[in-house]
Amino acid sequence: MRKKVLVLGGNFGGLHVALGVRHELEEDVDVTVVAESDRFLFTPSLIWLPFGKRRPADITFALAPTFGMHGVEFVHAAATSIDARARLVHTTKGVLPYDYLVIATGYRNTFDALPGFADADGAYTITTLADAIRAGEGWRGFLDAPGPVVIGATQGAGCFGAAYEFLFNTSYQLKKAGLRGRVPLTYVTTEPFLGHFGIGGLPGGEKLLKLFLKKEGIEAVTGVAMEEIASGKLRLADGRDLPYAYAMIVPPFTGQEVVRTVPGLADEAGFVPVRDTYQSRGFPDIYAVGVAAAVQVPWTAAIPVGVPKTGFPTEVQARVAAANIAAQIRGEEPAKHKEFGAIPAVCVMDAGNNGVLILADRMLPPRKFGVMIPGPQSHAAKVMFEKYFLWKTRHGYVRLP
Repeated sequence: MRKKVLVLGGNFGGLHVALGVRHELEEDVDVTVVAESDRFLFTPSLIWLPFGKRRPADITFALAPTFGMHGVEFVHAAATSIDARARLVHTTKGVLPYDYLVIATGYRNTFDALPGFADADGAYTITTLADAIRAGEGWRGFLDAPGPVVIGATQGAGCFGAAYEFLFNTSYQLKKAGLRGRVPLTYVTTEPFLGHFGIGGLPGGEKLLKLFLKKEGIEAVTGVAMEEIASGKLRLADGRDLPYAYAMIVPPFTGQEVVRTVPGLADEAGFVPVRDTYQSRGFPDIYAVGVAAAVQVPWTAAIPVGVPKTGFPTEVQARVAAANIAAQIRGEEPAKHKEFGAIPAVCVMDAGNNGVLILADRMLPPRKFGVMIPGPQSHAAKVMFEKYFLWKTRHGYVRLP
């Protein structure tokens, strides 16, 4: 009988693994994707949605046609439990067996890392499509009654790139609205220094970010935890209170509960500890990629600083996992290896009409090479990449770079 590969999650990691396995083995495998959302979301573009520069339809597409044209079955359902011993996944549309399981379930926001966040008027995040839509509604209300703006990332957060991008896009939008200089804009971060990004920083990064903030008239507060947020006020752990009329804060991420509750599969946060093959350390027939895979932070800090699990490393992990699943189905040992920290860092940080290209030979130190290149070409590059990636992914051309 043909082997069954079951993938939980249909975004960056899940889509690339599912299509990658199918392309490796063609008709010799059954691949099924189960996802609670029936649409792919290009999450890097959520920074633009609150300002009306993108609509949901611009950065999403239906998954079923993409999977269908490549012979992958798509089930629009939520996974409710995983029986790793019996190799069964219970979903809202029935029970599905598997020979190999891929966890690509992404993340949940951990709002309780900042008490009051879920209830504070005027405080938003942009880490999901629904969150970004709400942030856009709040932004339009803010323009009618402007005041101080606070952008930041809480203790334990790892998605600092989105916070920086939203910060500089906010500054750009304030300028377009004739408000820059009239309302204070503050960046608050647990990073020990500007440009740490959750990857330890790059040569010249702190200096470059300081120049950017100075040029934009943005005040920065680094190396401080957020203690509590209420409507109109953010309290920091050092006792300071920052007033705001509009705030966008990136919280830490937690793994999905359906993964966390499987004995021996996930850590306390719900992420799956993996080998450099992206096999679970506890179950060699289970793989995890993207945000769902646990990453060891290579430093200790008084204030927790997470590691960014972005689209590029997720795509690399997915390719490694797909090749190794295909090898196992052929009766071979997994031969592809790539530790998360050894994946190159490739990122375009948008800043409205400007930006920074970030390149390094490794995501995490020690590195041999790292550079940050500023300039308006970065904004154009991000827009071009968005169009290319959505085209590539919608058509299932996952072998393209």
